[in-house]
Amino acid sequence: MRPGLLPALIIGLTLSTPALAQDAVGITPDVMSVTVETASGPREITRIQDTDHVIEEEWGRTSRPCPNFCVQPMIPAPGVSPIGELELLEALQNPGMTVVDSRTPDWFQAGTIPGAVNMPYTEMVDRLGELGCEIDFDGWDCEGARDVALFCNGPWCGQSPTAIRRMIEAGYPAERIHYYRPGMQGWRMLGLTVAGG
Repeated sequence: MRPGLLPALIIGLTLSTPALAQDAVGITPDVMSVTVETASGPREITRIQDTDHVIEEEWGRTSRPCPNFCVQPMIPAPGVSPIGELELLEALQNPGMTVVDSRTPDWFQAGTIPGAVNMPYTEMVDRLGELGCEIDFDGWDCEGARDVALFCNGPWCGQSPTAIRRMIEAGYPAERIHYYRPGMQGWRMLGLTVAGG
């Protein structure tokens, strides 16, 4: 071996190693994936590793007619907490919290966030018993309600805000509701794992 070749090779490998690590598409600098429980068993959530990946078709659209697809408020009702992707990942790992895909079943079946349960906004008030409320003579007693996080298609989708307002009207405590406004469009934009379609 030529003199100086081994040190040059070691320096070259040392310099290239951080570049490989920097090319990884993590969720955060310290978290590459999160495993969540789903109805079909554990599921790993990662980001797509292809740095040339782009959103296409329905999820790449920027403009839809308003109404029905108007920009939604960050807080759909007083007392509701908006959350982002990292908080949603924490919610998915928290057995005391339920992540709800409030879209209609056709949207849910076409692709959802792993670990989310489908409770369409059109059925939400009728299904509050699944979230810890109990039926009483006046409607619902939600003293024992679970913490929930709701999402739908994106900042232009009114399904979750509608569900949230209906829940609160039925007696669900607003402070136990979290709203992931970016929805499936934001989730897909970040290249996060999608279950189903």
